Amino acid sequence: MLRSLLMIMVGLFLSVGAFAQQITVKGHVKDATGEPIIGANVLVKGTKSGVITDFDGNFQLKTDRGAVLVISFVGYQAVELAAAPVVNVTLKDDSQLLQDVVVIGYGTVKKNDATGSVTAIKPDELSKGITTNAQDMLAGKVAGVSVISNDGTPGAGSQIRIRGGSSLNASNDPLIVIDGLAIDNQGIKGMSNGLSMVNPADIETFTVLKDASATAIYGSRASNGVIIITTKKGQGKQAPKVSYNGYVSLSTTQKRYDVLSGDEYRAYASELWGGKLPTELGTANTDWQDQIFRTSVSTDHHVSVTGGFKNVPYRISLGYTNDSGIVKTSNFQRLTASISLSPSFFNDYLKFNINAKYMNGKNRYADTGAAIGGALAADPTRPVYDSGEAYQFTGGYWQNILNSSGFSDPEWKYTVNKQSAQNPLAALELRNDKANSNDFVGNVDVDYKLHFFPDIHVHASVGGEYAEGTQTTLVSPYSFSNNYYGWDGSATQYKYNLSYNIYAQYIKSLGSHDFDVMIGGEEQHFHRNGFDEGQGWDYYKGEAVDASLRQQTAYATRNTLVSYFGRLNYTLLNRYLLTFTMRFDGSSRFSEDNRWGTFPSLALGWKIKEENFLKDINYLSDLKLRLGWGITGQQDIGDDFAYLPLYISSNDYAQYAFGDVYYPTLRPKAFNQDLKWEKTTTWNAGLDFGFLNGRIAGAVDGYYRKTDDLLNTVKIPVGTNFNAQMMQNIGSLKNYGLEFSINAKPVVTKNFTWDLTYNVTWNHNEITKLTGGDDSDYYVETGDKISRGNNTKIQANKVGYAANSYYVYQQVYDANGKPIENMFVDRNGDGKINSADKYMYKKPAADVMMGLTSKMLYKDWDFSFALRASLNNYVYYDFLSNRANVSTTGLYSNNAYSNTTAEAVALGFTGAGDYAMSDYFVRNASFVRCDNITLGYTFADLFNYNGYKGIGGRIYATVQNPFIITKYKGLDPEVRSGIDNNPYPRAMSFLLGLSLQF
Repeated sequence: MLRSLLMIMVGLFLSVGAFAQQITVKGHVKDATGEPIIGANVLVKGTKSGVITDFDGNFQLKTDRGAVLVISFVGYQAVELAAAPVVNVTLKDDSQLLQDVVVIGYGTVKKNDATGSVTAIKPDELSKGITTNAQDMLAGKVAGVSVISNDGTPGAGSQIRIRGGSSLNASNDPLIVIDGLAIDNQGIKGMSNGLSMVNPADIETFTVLKDASATAIYGSRASNGVIIITTKKGQGKQAPKVSYNGYVSLSTTQKRYDVLSGDEYRAYASELWGGKLPTELGTANTDWQDQIFRTSVSTDHHVSVTGGFKNVPYRISLGYTNDSGIVKTSNFQRLTASISLSPSFFNDYLKFNINAKYMNGKNRYADTGAAIGGALAADPTRPVYDSGEAYQFTGGYWQNILNSSGFSDPEWKYTVNKQSAQNPLAALELRNDKANSNDFVGNVDVDYKLHFFPDIHVHASVGGEYAEGTQTTLVSPYSFSNNYYGWDGSATQYKYNLSYNIYAQYIKSLGSHDFDVMIGGEEQHFHRNGFDEGQGWDYYKGEAVDASLRQQTAYATRNTLVSYFGRLNYTLLNRYLLTFTMRFDGSSRFSEDNRWGTFPSLALGWKIKEENFLKDINYLSDLKLRLGWGITGQQDIGDDFAYLPLYISSNDYAQYAFGDVYYPTLRPKAFNQDLKWEKTTTWNAGLDFGFLNGRIAGAVDGYYRKTDDLLNTVKIPVGTNFNAQMMQNIGSLKNYGLEFSINAKPVVTKNFTWDLTYNVTWNHNEITKLTGGDDSDYYVETGDKISRGNNTKIQANKVGYAANSYYVYQQVYDANGKPIENMFVDRNGDGKINSADKYMYKKPAADVMMGLTSKMLYKDWDFSFALRASLNNYVYYDFLSNRANVSTTGLYSNNAYSNTTAEAVALGFTGAGDYAMSDYFVRNASFVRCDNITLGYTFADLFNYNGYKGIGGRIYATVQNPFIITKYKGLDPEVRSGIDNNPYPRAMSFLLGLSLQF
């Protein structure tokens, strides 16, 4: 009992002692104007204990004497102070929100001093999903920027459009600048585009330049906007820090085409032929889509080391991606390495920025056209494999075999029917199509602030890229496409680019005047060459077949750009801004008479918030008006020598015979000496705004863009040149639209924060002039071919309509709303239906695009999702059109059955006429897509013991592409070309990821 009494007394003394060490803190938090701050976080440093301020800015908490309080709120600088019975705190505005530096052409500018339409974003680490390529990180994130992946192929590139396309036949891709080096955006074998070589985990920021006042400093190739990528760098003198990011994912098809099963096909065929089939059907129930699709496993790993010793910050990274596609045999592997050094000397008067990046990519391509097309058309009553005598020449795969009874030798007795759909699994497994590419990019930037005149900087940069890629194709002799002979061939491409520039910059403040003057020059060289070689092999005769030789296929091409540029930034009273730029570009793609282009721009800005009548409005943190005008150029026409009279070597169909020997000939190539720069003039007006010290911030922009002297390939009169088509400057088009973006934090409490980002874009595209013909009905055929018909295209360019609009017949419907086959509206009233009755109808590009990202943070947990919407984009439903003939001739032709769909059966077309040219197949493909949903948990000081700091990091789970809301009945409404024809499906993926910091 005595022992118990002593323990109670000791406990009481300890409790009293502890109580005596605690104090009650009463405090008040206000801003610089004296207004109370509601919802400010008051946290005891080193703990998770804390409170938030009430409606009067007051708070109360108990804590240990000597503790440190951390007081913070969105848009204000955090304050740390010792705990005391009474605490009064004034939080200062976080001016860094407006002083953030954004990268622009050949320099930087404070965000609040930018006069052009410039959007800078950091990759969203909490809601990024699967980002194999850099462009994946931009999808839905920036107003006015459309990113459509080519398809679901592993490592596939994307179509990027900024404020609509400004060209018809020249490139519509934006200029890509990586760490100050403008790159060639064209890929090579094994590399989809120039962005493929950058590991997304190495990217620090994207800066998108959209209007001409921002892009004109780049002049050439800037008509379609500029995307500037800045990669991560070392930061100052610090001990090495190691970071790891990795994930593993499972992917599967989100949706499949609905074709008839074996039983359904047999039932329909029996009904169609009345039991008298032209040839016997099989007994199997084969789902050919099951045979070609799979659940795939992919991984991604990235390790970086960041630090600094003395005056040399550094960062080294290594990444590996293994992306297995959901179509069997497809795979993409990438190894990336990068190093960045940022040494400085003489008290930062001399600075270097040295960057080197390397990428090795390995692809195995699935023959998706044959495999997916075959899976949709192949007879579902047939088995995957067959062991009969006829199939010894197909590798054991079932194929549609023609039996030539006149031959006894199996080699000649059985022939694969190449007019039928092939076995889709055989199309994948009997073809090994691989590519290997290497890409190296390096550049060195030097910035010297003159010792004797520190207001002047001299900046020089030299850089280059070398890339090579070889695609090797091995086709089995058992293959459907190369029966008996097979193929062993390769295609090799090389490219190297050199770039160097130098500019001087003068920065000076004189009272209320701020000057920033820059002038410089640049030269860029782009070289490409390559060749093909290969042969088939006749196993029975023991000799090569159809050899392709390197000396017959080798080619080389090059082009050069020489530029001079300058810029003036002037600010008066920190309120009135002026930016003027001028660039002169010379391109080797044009003749001497048209070689040089002049690209000026002018922009004005007014920081209205700095005016006296708004300075005291505390809830308004930013208000700036921007006005801009400028001209940019385009010379990327895909042909480096279109203006020169050249001769090209003939192919196998244009050779001259001397006896039994055929000799290749040289023939003149079409050329146009009058080719000149395509020029785009842009007007832009914008308003930037911010409230509650940036807690709500956004921008609204209106723009008008007009492109003149459009470069396009058009038909020319026979005999006027050496070809039926020629590149010409043929007309004009315009884009105009509105953009709105906003970022807000609707809820900010001690434990919970909700961050919301939204953007919307409306764009109108219209061709205003085509000088290739005087007829009001003149049009230029364009776009991809559809499946039905011989080389049939259904898209055209015509004055008064959007580029690539559909050119079709107007469908007539019966009383029940069902289309009547081959009955179209006689639009010209001449009493007959012909091509003169076609009309321009809808377009592939959306009128409205939207993006929404939501992030919720609760203590150490985070939950986020990203949505994208596309409104009023149209797609040609090629899948249905190609299977719409459900008559006996549609299901059985060339001695083979082909599958169809229940939708086509209900339509009931018989296959006559031009029904595929009907506007019935042009469908509204508006959609809302969820790109990803992510749940994560962040931890700190894991394995913390004995003074060891431990490991910080985050574990997260993501579902990628979980759902899409659309009325479109096809596989996917997001179609880059506008023709929905057997695409590689975009997968739905489930991902588990881990990030660690050591």
